[in-house]
Amino acid sequence: MIRLSIRFASALALVALFLPVVQAAAQQDVPAAPVAQTPSEPAPAPAAPVFPKPDPANFTAAAPDKETVNAFLQASWGYDDTRVWEVWAIQKTEVDGISKVVLLVGDKTGKMKLTLAQFYVLPDNKHIFAGDDIMPFGANPFAAARAIAQQRADGPYRGSASKDLEIVEFVDFQCPHCKAAQPNMDKLAVDFPKARIVFQNFPLPMHAAAAPAAAYGYCVTKQGGSDTFFTFATAVFDGQEGLTSADGTTLTLNSAVTKAGLDPVAIAACAKTPAALAAVDAMVKLGQDLKINQTPTLVINGRSVPATAPYDLIKQIILYQAKMDGVVAQ
Repeated sequence: MIRLSIRFASALALVALFLPVVQAAAQQDVPAAPVAQTPSEPAPAPAAPVFPKPDPANFTAAAPDKETVNAFLQASWGYDDTRVWEVWAIQKTEVDGISKVVLLVGDKTGKMKLTLAQFYVLPDNKHIFAGDDIMPFGANPFAAARAIAQQRADGPYRGSASKDLEIVEFVDFQCPHCKAAQPNMDKLAVDFPKARIVFQNFPLPMHAAAAPAAAYGYCVTKQGGSDTFFTFATAVFDGQEGLTSADGTTLTLNSAVTKAGLDPVAIAACAKTPAALAAVDAMVKLGQDLKINQTPTLVINGRSVPATAPYDLIKQIILYQAKMDGVVAQ
């Protein structure tokens, strides 16, 4: 997976951010495990955890309230109907306005060991600090990112013209994982015909061919439309190995333009214009504003999900997000 930084950025589940940070330091505060059965007794079937009753003395912060925390967790984790939690504490900290939220997390099957997790709510009450990430917080944590994507994700698209259910794929043409993700994107287009699936170029700085390829893609879309672009994109990914040198990049991109039925000379000239270069800069800025730090990443109505996640899990998240937003998914 190609990353812009070494920050750990899991958008699949907030628990992936919380647990590694606090597990070692806070494990002693987890209620004691049941006494092990003797070898002669059959092992009991796993059961849903029974959370100890929280102590009211642990709720010392003025904000956020428990209802907001639960709404945030439901929005973030609700796609997984086996996950359960208890808000264990919402405490003041030594920094004015920053609150510490402590959770007990388990699952309904009883297979997951009851674990403590924590995050810090920042003074604006709209962001949290978890792991090494600052993330949106609130009952609708993905709403702001959804609005940004709806306004500015202007890449070629498949599916519906409506943005009610918008899946924006941030892609780098030189990223091998982006190439590997394309069959799944084709499946999503079939499984979610009512979705608008946007191909949003996000060239990474370590890939010399990514920005030129994005400029070519912009010009192909401008001259031929979305369908022509996807023919071009398929050809670029098929020839991705050629993007490792300047000459190879030129040959690969011109060949892809020809396969898309356009004039490579005209597209190459367009790709060097100020308009095309500004468009690529705008693509990068959009990804940065949405905190995209790896490719390929999907932004599903504002919720970031690695496109390399298992396909069934991506579908599950899309269905849940659509339900949360009150839109038709299929």
